Amino acid sequence: MRQISISTLDGIPLIRAGDDLAAIILGAMHDNGLAFADGDILVVAQKIVSKAEGRLVSLATVEPGDAARALAQRTDKDPRLVQLILDETDTVLREKPGVLIVRHRLGHVGANAGIDQSNIEHDGGESALLLPRDPDSSAARLHQAMRAATGRHVGVLIADSLNRPWRLGTVGGAIGCAGFAVLDDRRGQHDLFGRELKVTMINRADSIAALATMLMGESIERTPVAVVHGLAPDEQPGSAAEIMRPLVDDLFR
Repeated sequence: MRQISISTLDGIPLIRAGDDLAAIILGAMHDNGLAFADGDILVVAQKIVSKAEGRLVSLATVEPGDAARALAQRTDKDPRLVQLILDETDTVLREKPGVLIVRHRLGHVGANAGIDQSNIEHDGGESALLLPRDPDSSAARLHQAMRAATGRHVGVLIADSLNRPWRLGTVGGAIGCAGFAVLDDRRGQHDLFGRELKVTMINRADSIAALATMLMGESIERTPVAVVHGLAPDEQPGSAAEIMRPLVDDLFR
């Protein structure tokens, strides 16, 4: 019988720019009576990584250009927010009133370039939170910090809420990874009846992110960190960049 468990960490404070996430997480692990084991995956919500890295932007500081103003009028959005979206975007894919689907500069396809205005401070007026500049590097730094502090090999996954074509609702997905294999490539292996697997690749990172996010919550739970325990030790140098389908294989553009 195979089994994994997930524990959320209570006591994570509201994160602000410059906070030491590694120290905060290690303190919460101690306070919750938990200890890392080799093979554990530390799942961290994107919001607290972005906040710690100073990615909170006051809309009062944004001056929208002509393209942003025109797109904002067509989509019924704040021109300042649209300017931020365009700044983070490689390609605008779809638009209609209330909806703006883009390809983020990191390769993610989704609404508003992952820019969010929920569960963030608006003390000085309207603000918006951008994705980390390099989530894989952010995950790698946390991975190294956990290893240095505990001596354990702990994978790190930065999770964000992703929307999917043709499916309602969001699910947790991986936007930054370090210290574990993100894809389980079964191509070339054989099924129970000896048939060769031609296309089977299991997305381990998104599967873990979805399960952990369901427990962590996405509104008022205030549990933005979880630990997944029970996976086999894995020291592969995986990254979320590996998950992105190459544009040459994108049949939906």
